[in-house]
Amino acid sequence: MAQCAQSVQEFIQDSFVPMVAVLCSEDAERVTRKNNLSFPELLRPFCRLPSEGHLRDPNNQVVVVKGLRISVTGVNTRPPNSGEVRKVLSQAVSACQPPEGLPANVITAGDYDLNISDRSVKASVPWYSDWKETLTQLSSSKYYTATTPWFEAYRENFLQSMPATDHEFLNHYLACMLVVSSREAVPTEQFLKLSQEQHRIQHSGEYTHPKWFIPNTLKYYVLLHDISDGDEQRADSVYEDMKQRYGTQGCYLLKINSRTDAAGPDEQMPDPWSQYLQKTNLHSPCEETMSNNVLENNISSEMDGFDSSDGVLESHPLKLDQPADTGFPGNPSEAVNSADMAKMQKQGVVTPVAAPTPHGACLTLNDHDRIRQFIQEFTFRGLLPHIEKNIRQLNDQLVSRKGLSRSLFSATKKWFGGGKVPEKSIAELKNTAGLLYPPEAPELQIRKMADLCFLVQHYELAYSCYHTAKKDFLSDQAMLYAAGALEMAAVSAFLQSGAPRPYPAHYMETAIQTYRDVCKNMVLAERCALLSAEVLKSQTKYSDAATLLIKMTSEDSDLRSALLLEQAAHCFINMRSPMVRKFAFHMILSGHRYSKAGQKRHALRCYCQAMQVYKGKGWTLAEDHINFTIGRQSFTLRQPENAVAAFRHILINDSKQTASQQSAFLREYLYVYKSVSQPSSEGSLPQLPLPCLHSAQTRVFFGHERRLAEGEKQAATHVWLDHAYDRDQAQLWTELEEQVVAVANRGSVPISFQPTQYCLSSHTDNLRYPLAVVEEPIFVEVVFRNPLKVPLALSDLSLLWKFTAKDFSGPQGGTLGETITNEKEAAAGKATALNDLISTEVIPEFTLGPEETKVARLKLLPHKTGDLRVLGVVYNLGTREEDNSTSEGSQLMFVRGRQDLEIQGPRLNMTKEEKTSVRHGPDRRLDPVITPPMPLLEVFFINFPSSLLCGEIRKAWVEFVNVSAVPLAGLRVASTHPEFFTFGSAASDLTPNTPTAAEHCSAYKTMATPPSDATVTLVSPATFGVNGGDRPVVVDIPLTGGVLGPGEALQIPLWLRGPDREGVHEIHFLFYYESLEKNAKLSHRVLRHTSFICASRSLSVKATACRSNTLPGRGRREEREEERSGNMLVFVDVENINTSEAGVREFHIVQVSSSSRQWRLHKCINPAEDKDSKLASRERGKLCFRATRCRTQEATSGALEKYTFADLNLGNEQIVSSTTPCADFFFRRGPPSEPRKGGAFTAGALMRRQSLTPASCADETMTSIVRKCSEVELDIIVLWKAYVVEDNKQLILEGQLHVALQTIDKEACSLSQKEEAQEMVLLKFKPDLPPPVSRPTLEQLSHLIKTCLHYPESYDHPFPQKSLCMVPVTLTLSNCSLAQVDVIIDLRHKTTSPESLEVHGSFTWLGQTQFKLQLRPQEVHRLSLKACFFQAGVYNLGTPRVFAKLAQSGTMCETSQQSAMPALIIINSV
Repeated sequence: MAQCAQSVQEFIQDSFVPMVAVLCSEDAERVTRKNNLSFPELLRPFCRLPSEGHLRDPNNQVVVVKGLRISVTGVNTRPPNSGEVRKVLSQAVSACQPPEGLPANVITAGDYDLNISDRSVKASVPWYSDWKETLTQLSSSKYYTATTPWFEAYRENFLQSMPATDHEFLNHYLACMLVVSSREAVPTEQFLKLSQEQHRIQHSGEYTHPKWFIPNTLKYYVLLHDISDGDEQRADSVYEDMKQRYGTQGCYLLKINSRTDAAGPDEQMPDPWSQYLQKTNLHSPCEETMSNNVLENNISSEMDGFDSSDGVLESHPLKLDQPADTGFPGNPSEAVNSADMAKMQKQGVVTPVAAPTPHGACLTLNDHDRIRQFIQEFTFRGLLPHIEKNIRQLNDQLVSRKGLSRSLFSATKKWFGGGKVPEKSIAELKNTAGLLYPPEAPELQIRKMADLCFLVQHYELAYSCYHTAKKDFLSDQAMLYAAGALEMAAVSAFLQSGAPRPYPAHYMETAIQTYRDVCKNMVLAERCALLSAEVLKSQTKYSDAATLLIKMTSEDSDLRSALLLEQAAHCFINMRSPMVRKFAFHMILSGHRYSKAGQKRHALRCYCQAMQVYKGKGWTLAEDHINFTIGRQSFTLRQPENAVAAFRHILINDSKQTASQQSAFLREYLYVYKSVSQPSSEGSLPQLPLPCLHSAQTRVFFGHERRLAEGEKQAATHVWLDHAYDRDQAQLWTELEEQVVAVANRGSVPISFQPTQYCLSSHTDNLRYPLAVVEEPIFVEVVFRNPLKVPLALSDLSLLWKFTAKDFSGPQGGTLGETITNEKEAAAGKATALNDLISTEVIPEFTLGPEETKVARLKLLPHKTGDLRVLGVVYNLGTREEDNSTSEGSQLMFVRGRQDLEIQGPRLNMTKEEKTSVRHGPDRRLDPVITPPMPLLEVFFINFPSSLLCGEIRKAWVEFVNVSAVPLAGLRVASTHPEFFTFGSAASDLTPNTPTAAEHCSAYKTMATPPSDATVTLVSPATFGVNGGDRPVVVDIPLTGGVLGPGEALQIPLWLRGPDREGVHEIHFLFYYESLEKNAKLSHRVLRHTSFICASRSLSVKATACRSNTLPGRGRREEREEERSGNMLVFVDVENINTSEAGVREFHIVQVSSSSRQWRLHKCINPAEDKDSKLASRERGKLCFRATRCRTQEATSGALEKYTFADLNLGNEQIVSSTTPCADFFFRRGPPSEPRKGGAFTAGALMRRQSLTPASCADETMTSIVRKCSEVELDIIVLWKAYVVEDNKQLILEGQLHVALQTIDKEACSLSQKEEAQEMVLLKFKPDLPPPVSRPTLEQLSHLIKTCLHYPESYDHPFPQKSLCMVPVTLTLSNCSLAQVDVIIDLRHKTTSPESLEVHGSFTWLGQTQFKLQLRPQEVHRLSLKACFFQAGVYNLGTPRVFAKLAQSGTMCETSQQSAMPALIIINSV
C-alpha cells in the first residue's frame, strides 16, 4: 500500500480512544467564544497526553498507557446521516490534493521508475519528454511524505463518522465534563442543573444518542474562570467549595483568557487549533457548521468532489428508526442556533471567504499550559481511575458467575430467555441488533470489559475477553455481536506487545464477510477492511491486502471503491516482485471510479500514473484510452495545455482505432484546442499534430516554374520539382558544368567552384547556403501525411519565414536592418502583410484523404537581398465531415496552428571523433541567401524533331530570350553528345535567316555540277572549332555584340544529325551564361535541357581499301605524278537496312565524298551507267572508286594540318561537303582513333627521332614505320536522300554517313560494332610487369614492298622453228615505307610437285634467279627478267617470291611480301 504518515499501531490506537462528553453553561460557552472556539474545540489540540499513564488490572499488575488520546465532544452532537457523511468524505478527499512544490516520491518497481506524487502528472504524460532524468534526481531525495494523504484524510473522517452502536462500546461516552463559569451567581446550583441534565439525557430513555458506556458515568466538574473579566478570589473560593463537595479528583479550576489587549502586529501567537478546525469533523456541535460551510465554499469551482449519486440523503445503516427531532439532546438556545444555521444554509447565506479567523486571541502561552495541565489532571486523576474501577467491578461480576456451569448457564438462558427477545430471522439482525441483548446481559458485560481494556492499551486482557465473548455470541447466533468481537479480537492480538500469538487474519475475514453478507452493513465491513489491510501491509502481506481491498469495492460507493482500488494498486508495486502491470490496471480502475465520484483531479492523477507503465509498450488502444481520458479530465479541470497535449498524442501516433473513433478524437482535440487558442490569439502559434510533416523529404526549388511548349516552340526542360532525383544524372550535369566552367576560365576550374543546384532535397549536398536571386521565386515542396482514416481539410496554408536584409554590393555585405519574421501576421491570418519584402503564396484549400500522402508547393518571392530562413508552415486544421453541415458550423471547427520544418543534416563520418560519436552536419536547404539580380535565360527550340533516321541531317532553330532586367553575356553550350548538333562554323552561310524561309530548302549547300572527277577543297579544322584532333565539347554561341540585352531574343539555326545507332537516345544540353556585372555570390548560371531522339535505321555502309597494283608508267604527266604518289582502290558497299517503319520508300546515294590529310577520292570507276544509285528496302549496291594521295602534301608544310575534301557526285547536283553542316558533323564524329593522333612521318622526322630516342625505343620506332605502310587515313562520307510518304505528302530527307578507313584490306563499317562485355579482371596485389615492347606483326611486315610485273599479254612464237621461247619481263619493286628496306627476290619455283606444275605451267626463269637489293624510302626499282617457255599455252608469271626487312632491324629475318595478283600470259604457236 501507499506510505502513511502514522504507523499501524498509532493508527489503530487513534481510531479507538476514550470518549468524553461536554455539557457547558451559557456563561461558560460565552467565555470560550471570545477565542472563536467552543469548549470542546478549545481542548482539542491538547487531548494527546505527552506523558505515560498507569493503572492496575484486576490481577493488580501495572498497565502502562502510552500516548493516550481522548476525544472531547459536545453532548449535543447530532449523529450524521448517510448523505452528510458521503458529502463530507468527498469534500475531505477533494480538499486533500498532492502538495505542489514538494519532491516527488519515486518507487523503483522492476524496470520502471514510478513517480507517485503531484509531479506524476508531468512525468507520465507524453509531453514531458525527459521525465526519467527528473525521477532519477528525485529518487535520491531525503524528503519522504505520505504518498496518498487523501486516503488518510478519508480514513480519519470515516472513522470519526462511525455512529455509536449497541453491539460495541468503543465510541460510547465514558465521562462527562460539566463546565460552569466562575461568574455564575451560584455556581453549585448551575453544576446541579447540568448534572441533572446529564442524568436525564442518559437515563430518561428519550434520546437514542448519545450513548453511554456504563450507567455510572464519571462526572467531572470544571469551573471556568475568565482572568480578564472576573474575580479571581471568588473563583478560588468557589473551587474550594467544589473540592469539599465533589472531591479533589472530581473537579478542576481552569483559568483562561489571560490576555487583556489585542495582540500587536509584530506579535505572533501559535494557533494550534487551525489544523484541527480545518478538518471536517462530524462530531462537533451545530455551531461549528459555519466553519464547515466556509470550507465547503473553498472547494474548487470545478465542483471537484461533487458526486450526484452520493449526494442522495439516505438513512445511516446503523441508525434506529427514531424521530429525527428526539434523536439528540440540546437546550433551547442551541436549538435556535441550529435552526438559524440550517436556515442560512438553505438560503445560501455564506460567510465571505476572507482572511482566516484567528483562534485563541485571548490566550497566552501560560493559558495553553493550563489547558494542557487540565487535560492531564482529568485523565490521570479522573478518567483512568474511573476506568480501572469499572474494569475491577466488571471482572468481579464475571468471576462470580464462573461458578455456574457454562452449559447450565446457557441452558437456563435458552429456557427462560435470559431477558432476550425471541429469535428473529438473520435478515432482521441488522435492524434489531440493539434488542437482542439487554444492557445487563452477561455477554455484553464481557464485551464492555474488553472494550475498556482495549481503550487503556491492556490488549492481552482485552483479547481474552473478546475471545470469550466471541464464543458466546456465535453460540447464540448473534452475528453482528460476533463479528464485532472477532474484529476487535484480531486487532488486540496484533497489538499485544511481544506478539505472543500470530495475527488471526481469518478472524478479520469472517468479520468482514459477516458484516457485508449477513448484516448488510458496508460501513462496519469497510472499517474492518481498513484495519486489516493496514495490519497485513505491516506484515508485508501485500497480496492478501490487495485481495481484501479489491473485495471491498462495490457499486454503492464510487469514492470508497476508487480509494480502495488505488491502495490495492500500491500493494502490487510494493511486493517483493513488483506487479507493475497490475498496478497500472488497478490505477485505471481507480481513476474511473474517481471520475464517477466527481473527483476529477484524483482521476487525472490515477490515469497519469498508469500511463507511466502503458506508454511505449505497443498497447496503442490502451494508450489512446488513457490519453483521451487525461485530455477530457484536464480540460474539465481548466488545464487546457495538458488536455491539448494528451489529445495531440492520440493523433500523432499510428492509431489503430476505427474511423468513427478517430473522427471523435479529432473533433474533441479541435474543440479543446480552439478553447485554448482563443484567449492567446496574439501570441505565437502552437504546434499542430496533424497532418504528419515529413521534414526530411522537403524539397526546395529556386527559379521560375517550367514553361510548356507553345505551338512549334519547345521550351528547354531545365529542372522542376516533378523530376525525380537521379544520382547518375546529377553527376553527369556536374561534369558538364565543370567542363564549361573550365573553358570559360581559360582551362582551369576555380577552387571556389560549386556545381549549380536548382532543386535541393535529401539526396543533394546541403552543407552550404544555397543561392537564390532577388525577384525570382522560391518553391518549397512540403510532404504531408494523414495518419488518420478520416479526411483532413487544411486551409490558408502558407510558409513561415525569417529574413535579414543585407547589401552584397559592398566588399563584405553589411547588415542593413533587423531580422523580420511573418509569424505574427501568419497567426492573425494575414500572411500576405509583408509582401513588399517577400511575397508569400497562400493556398486557400488543401484536402488530405484518409491515410493519404500529398505534397504542397508553396512559393516565396523575395524582393530584397539578404538572408532568408524558412521556419515552417502555418495553416488552419479542420475536418471534412460527410454530413450536410453549414459552412459556418464547419468553419467553427477550424483551428490555426503551425508546424516547424526541422531537418537533420547528414551524419558526419570524417574524423575519428565523429566516427565514434553520433554527430550531424547542417542542412541548409531552407536557408537561402538572396543575391543581387542576375540574367535569366530561356531557350526555345523550333522545328526540333523527336525522331530521326540514323545519320539524317535536319535543320532546326533555337531561340535565346533574356527574360531578366540584366544583360547576358558569355553564352556557351556543353553536351553529352556533341556529335548530335552544330550551330555551324563562323564562315558558314546562314541564309535563309528564318525557320519559315528554310522550310523546303536543303540543309546542305549545293551546286549544279555534272558528274566528273572529284572536286577538291582544302579545309582547316580550326574553322569548325576543332583543335588538336579532339571534338569540341563546349561550343560558344555567337551573340550580336557579345551581349543579349534585357528582354531581347536571338534566333540562330541548329543542324541536327541522327545518331548512328538505332534506339532512343537521351541527349543533354547545358547552356552556360554570365552577367556583365560581376556578382560576388553568383558567378554564372546554367540552363539544362534534355531531349529524347528516337533513331531509326537508314543505310549501312561498308568500305574497303585495296592497294592498286599499277605503278607509274607511260602516260600524261599529271597521271604519272598521281601514280607516283600512290593510289588505291576503294570499294563502298551500301545496304538499305531500313524496315520501312518510318514510311521510307527508297534511298538515293547522291554523292560520295572523302576527307583526309593524305588521301582523296579521284574518280568513280563504277561500270554502272546510272550514276544515281537507288536502293529500295533491303537492297544493296557496290561502288568502286580510285583514291590518290593528296598533291598538296608535298607543296606546303602547313597543309599537314588541313583536310582535303573531295566530292564525287553521282547526280547533277554537288553537295559542298567542306562547308556547314557536312564538315561540321565530320569533325564532330565519334572519338578519333589512335592512328589519327600521330602525324605522318617524314624521313627527316624519322632520322631526328632516331637520333633523340634511346636504343630501347628502336623497336617501337620500327613498329611505327612498318605500321605506316599498311595504314590508310581516309574518311568516306556517303550523302543520301530518302523519299518518305507522310500524310499523303512526299518528303525528302537527307543525311550523311561516315566510314573511317584505317588499314589496307580491312573492312570498315559505318555502324559501330557493339562492344563485347568486359571480362572480370582479378585483383592483383603484385606490381604489374612493364608492358612488353611492341613488335610489328607479320601482316604489317608483309606490306613493305609492292611488286608489279610488266609483260605482253600475248606472245607469238614459232615453236616448230625454234623450240625455246624467251619473253622479256620487267619486275617493278616499290618501297612503301619511309625507311631503307633490304629486299631478296627468289625466282625459283617453290616446289616441283605435279600440282604446282599444273598451276604454274612448265616454264622457267633464265639468268640470275636470286637478287639482293636495298631500296631507299619510297624508291621504285625495276628488274629485267627473262621467262623461257617450251610450248604454247597460258602461263602464270606471278611466281617470284619477294622477302623484305627493314635495314635497321638487325637480326630480324626477312618477311615474305604479299604476292601480286595472277599474271597470266598467252603463248601462241605460229
